[in-house]
Amino acid sequence: MRLVLPRLYVILDASLLTAPDTECAKKLADAGVRLLQYRNKFAPSRELFESSRRLSSLLLPRGVTFVVNDRADVATLAGASGVHIGQEDLGVEAARAVLGSGKLVGVSTHNLEQFNQAAVTSADYIAVGPVFSTSTKANPDPVVGIDFIRRIRPLTQKPIVAIGGITLERAADVIKAGADSIAVISDILLAPDPGKRARQYIDLLEAANHAAAG
Repeated sequence: MRLVLPRLYVILDASLLTAPDTECAKKLADAGVRLLQYRNKFAPSRELFESSRRLSSLLLPRGVTFVVNDRADVATLAGASGVHIGQEDLGVEAARAVLGSGKLVGVSTHNLEQFNQAAVTSADYIAVGPVFSTSTKANPDPVVGIDFIRRIRPLTQKPIVAIGGITLERAADVIKAGADSIAVISDILLAPDPGKRARQYIDLLEAANHAAAG
């Protein structure tokens, strides 16, 4: 059966948080966010594990799918729903071996070659980007643009997650181009009220869904 992801995928990037991670995660969950990734590139392993375990125990009972960035070992120990890996991390099958069956493995891709390679792995979903220019990475990959989503949509049945520079104004267009889900970082985390901003995305994406279905 084809995996159906929530339309909104929030990445909780520790470097952008102004409040404790669990506090922000709770606000997002209360606003209706059902897919959340924790990204902390600079935490020592123990700190990453402890934060991930706290988030896992907070989010899973609320019905939120919780994914840890990069580290399949930490995701497993923390009881997370899965892991999201980049091009420099463990490969998909190695991450799957660490996590075991029944857990999500997502993978980031930045060009057609990487996308095609990911499509033939056991990855549950494939992230693609940056769709637009982004400020949340120090050395971002080249922008792929919205047309890239249209080009790759027929190439796989796996869910496609679009990431990079997505704002509320651009979100519906990215979904129309063929993305199953949009990953948002700064436009939600840096908003005066992240929960309210997340709710705006959810309402907008639900409306786009109904329009497409109608």
